[in-house]
Amino acid sequence: MRTKFLMALAGALVIGCGGESHQDLRQFVKDSGNGLPVHIDPLPQAIAYEPVTYAAFELPNPFEPRKVELAKGQSSGLQPDLNRRKEPLEAFPLDNLKMVGTLYRDRITYALLRTPDNTIYRVKTGNYMGQDFGIVAEISDAAVNLKEIVQDGAGDWTERASSLLLQDEQEQKK
Repeated sequence: MRTKFLMALAGALVIGCGGESHQDLRQFVKDSGNGLPVHIDPLPQAIAYEPVTYAAFELPNPFEPRKVELAKGQSSGLQPDLNRRKEPLEAFPLDNLKMVGTLYRDRITYALLRTPDNTIYRVKTGNYMGQDFGIVAEISDAAVNLKEIVQDGAGDWTERASSLLLQDEQEQKK
């Protein structure tokens, strides 16, 4: 019964849609072409493709850092001792070390340094500290002066001076 009803409904819909002549639609399509230019300019001539050979194989790669080539014999000769035994303070960057005081013993001046884990270390002139091969050059009541050996952009080792200043009591409490 249901299928007969659906078939009758579909037939009624088809009959209802086919009765018009669509004269207004035909008239619109006919009128829409009026007033358009009849002459259309031809397309411009396409330019022929000319392949270009890539000739930049010998140029440096812009995505790799450039290394300045040094002439033979221009190296500074400065190089850290990579075979020596590391000292405990070389495990910390200089920014994480704080000078908290000095100590005089047997005519030797020691600097007292605090690490991030609140361990106090005693260093003297000649000790190594920091991650850039820093050696303690001088200790005063207010600072520890270091000479660090770092690599420059050309891969050559250079020396730079750094220092740790004594922290006052307010800064120590922070």
